[in-house]
Amino acid sequence: MADLPQRIALVHEWFTPRSVGGSELVVQELDRLLQRLGQAPQLFSLVDGESRRPGGWLSGRSIRTSFIQRLPWGVSHVQQYLPLLPLAIEQLDLAGYPLVISSSHLVAKGVLTGPDQLHVSYVHTPVRYAWDQMHPYLASSRLARGPLGPLVRLQLHHLRQWDVLSSLRVDALVANSRFTARRIRRFWRRRACVVHPPVEVGRFRWDRPRSDTYVSVCRLVPNKRVDLVVEAFRRTGLPLVVIGDGPERQRLEALAAGCRQIRFLGRLAAPELSRWLEECRAYVYAGLEDFGIAPVEAMAAGAPVIAYGNGGILDSVRCLQAEPLSAECANSPTGLLFPVQSAASLAAALEHFETARLWRDLPAEEQRRAAERFAPECFHNRIQALLERLWRDHCHRLDRLGGPVPLQ
Repeated sequence: MADLPQRIALVHEWFTPRSVGGSELVVQELDRLLQRLGQAPQLFSLVDGESRRPGGWLSGRSIRTSFIQRLPWGVSHVQQYLPLLPLAIEQLDLAGYPLVISSSHLVAKGVLTGPDQLHVSYVHTPVRYAWDQMHPYLASSRLARGPLGPLVRLQLHHLRQWDVLSSLRVDALVANSRFTARRIRRFWRRRACVVHPPVEVGRFRWDRPRSDTYVSVCRLVPNKRVDLVVEAFRRTGLPLVVIGDGPERQRLEALAAGCRQIRFLGRLAAPELSRWLEECRAYVYAGLEDFGIAPVEAMAAGAPVIAYGNGGILDSVRCLQAEPLSAECANSPTGLLFPVQSAASLAAALEHFETARLWRDLPAEEQRRAAERFAPECFHNRIQALLERLWRDHCHRLDRLGGPVPLQ
């Protein structure tokens, strides 16, 4: 394998306490891998609200930021500066870093690099609300429905143009799922290889006794479609615990009014959240995910997954049977997928799951074994092999073209 260069830039959109999810976990594992290889990267981001926070993995780290850092509420509300973010990411100075790795779900892939640098971008998603999910976003946005609606649409139009142009700056694209790779192909007309994100499967136990309660864990935002989950459990009368918080919580609680079997617990500390996943009958999800960390965490905790059968979920959940829900059969199944993103389709899946007692066909040990395919060490092995191959090819290409030997 080719050795990677000593000077590596690792770029992420933002590091803030308000945004901690799957993309941040990918960056953390990339940083951990490069440090283990003896090539600690220099971190770049639009804003940094984490390096001065004690106890976090970024505590005390050097993070180079953009001018958004100095704007009013820039760190805490960076997304409010959306029109400036493409400009801001282009101002990051990456000169002197032969290898640039970006972690992108909005603008990070748009950093400017030179002809002798290699830029590899791990793409969590093309900008959802600028492409195929634009119309649901506009329908749910109070700002877009008001007098500024035409301006919002124009802004998204310009963002789409920049999104395509900036994708051409990247030498190699890596997608977090086959679904994301298809979206990249559709919107950017580029190919991407797939490396699934890391999931901390080792922090869960899979062998606890299980209850009859179903669990939904996610941020309570419109695209997660927790409203469909709540409505399906209203219809079936089955017990549900919703874990998470967000702007949709009040509306969802009103939707569940009068249903004592549906409980909202808000955000929970990691140990308590793990306990719910380790003891629930099944994990339920109705959104369209680019990959979906939480379903894999549920599998790591031994819980079957009942989910909408589309998107990145198909990379992790193997459906129990084809009938009556028109999903593909698979060996060593890990869940049940329902075919239509609706409360009625989910309710039918739940009733079938209960009536046929399908959890008996989904043993917890098999769920855990399936989840271990996404453990951090698997991610490390795949991404390291990919980076080393890309770097070797890049050096050979420069040599053929008569370019300078990349700085180490």
